[in-house]
This record gives sequence, structure tokens and C-alpha cells, in this order.
Amino acid sequence: MNKRKITKINNLKFKPFDKYGKPIRGWLWHNISFDKKTNFGTYISKLEAGTKTLPHFHTGHEEFLILDGELIDSDGTIFKKGDFVSYKPKSDHCSYTIKGCLILTFMRGQNKQINKK
Repeated sequence: MNKRKITKINNLKFKPFDKYGKPIRGWLWHNISFDKKTNFGTYISKLEAGTKTLPHFHTGHEEFLILDGELIDSDGTIFKKGDFVSYKPKSDHCSYTIKGCLILTFMRGQNKQINKK
């Protein structure tokens, strides 16, 4: 099957996460099918201990599965291994990890960075 792609999670090549322009310290990603032009697709993020995501607004759906570790959302909710999280369009948040985590993300729309004043 020449139209099938198999991604082996235990053998990923991560690059600095630069989806918002410049790389974010402690955040790495492996692109599976994410298209930067359409902002649709799938990728795996590896957030090192102490990493924070940027505050952002969802224009479309964003969903993710915590594969390992923990992620703490801006409202204090702790997502743990096995949690599948869905954000609807017009939602916003940011997250951080104390211990580090591995996340499988499914994007269906643009995330826009929220600039804090």
C-alpha cells in the first residue's frame, strides 16, 4: 500500500516546535500529517518538564490524547495518560507540564496566539 504511512511512536525524530514562528523552549514535535497551510492534521508533541504552551484561541477543533506524563490546563485541570481532550471552536487556553508529557494532537483549524498585555 503506497498510500499508507506507519508511524512508530518509539522511534520518532522530534524537531523544535515552531508552529507559531520561533521555537518554544522545551517543546518538540514530530509531524505525522499536519499541513501548515491548512492547519489540519496530526502531530506528536513532547513537552519537557517545566514547559508552557502559549495562550491561544481555537478557530476549529483541537483534540489530543495524553500518551505519557501529565499536562495541566490554565483552569487547573490535570490531564493524565489516557485522557482524550476535545476543544471546540472559539475556545481558548494554555497549558503547562511539571513532569513532562507526550501528546498526540489532531488539529482541524487554526490556533491563534493570544498576546497578553
